[in-house]
Amino acid sequence: MGIVEKMRLDGKAGFVTGAARGIGKRTATAFAEAGADVAIVDMDIEEAKKTAAELAEATGRKVIAIQTDVTVEEQVQAMVDQVVAELGGLNFCHANAGICINAPASEMTYAQWLKVINVNLNSVFLTDTIAGKYMMAHGGGSIINTASMSAHIVNVPQPQCAYNASKAGVIQLTKSLAVEWAKCGVRVNSISPGYIATELISASEFLKPLIERWNAYSPVGRMGTPEELMSICVYLAGDTSSFTTGSDFIIDGAFTCF
Repeated sequence: MGIVEKMRLDGKAGFVTGAARGIGKRTATAFAEAGADVAIVDMDIEEAKKTAAELAEATGRKVIAIQTDVTVEEQVQAMVDQVVAELGGLNFCHANAGICINAPASEMTYAQWLKVINVNLNSVFLTDTIAGKYMMAHGGGSIINTASMSAHIVNVPQPQCAYNASKAGVIQLTKSLAVEWAKCGVRVNSISPGYIATELISASEFLKPLIERWNAYSPVGRMGTPEELMSICVYLAGDTSSFTTGSDFIIDGAFTCF
């Protein structure tokens, strides 16, 4: 069997949070195209159902939609239980749900700070530990967390201290879990995208004017696309990455290199 065949995910099942659109939708697409059955997990259940139907028709895989508030422990547990029941197991997951509030620290309310930390960091802890406990009891698995290049740099000119701090926390959580679970067969890695041209950015009146400035800073002169994150996630979800754990993969067009 060649390396391309070995990278396929046939017979595997997993879920992606924040998967109704954007990065999560693309990685869920990649998993299904590689042969896995996938759950589209999102608060927006109508959009999640639409995405699930699209992927099921395009790939022939079993793709389901589950409405979940990933900041609520009981809902995350119920979601994992449903994935196992309907897809027959859990071999990988991508904790991708996240938000950003652009506000100067001197003006940001504590409620805003908590909201970002809760969605971006606390939910990753819930998702990883609940999925990880199942994986440890069933032969192992792979967990992928979405961090950000904002964990490595302070973005300018937009003020986003809570987002930056939360994503730095994701990386350290990833490394900590990877060390704790290495002997249990559960691998934990993160991806740190740079500026990615998602629907979220294109719809933001605050961020759209900044794109030209970001592109001017970037060595490659452009933003990335969600599709450019798909292959690394398939690699991390599959068996060819069996020696890869505790790593953070920066995909930013060299933006953080200077």
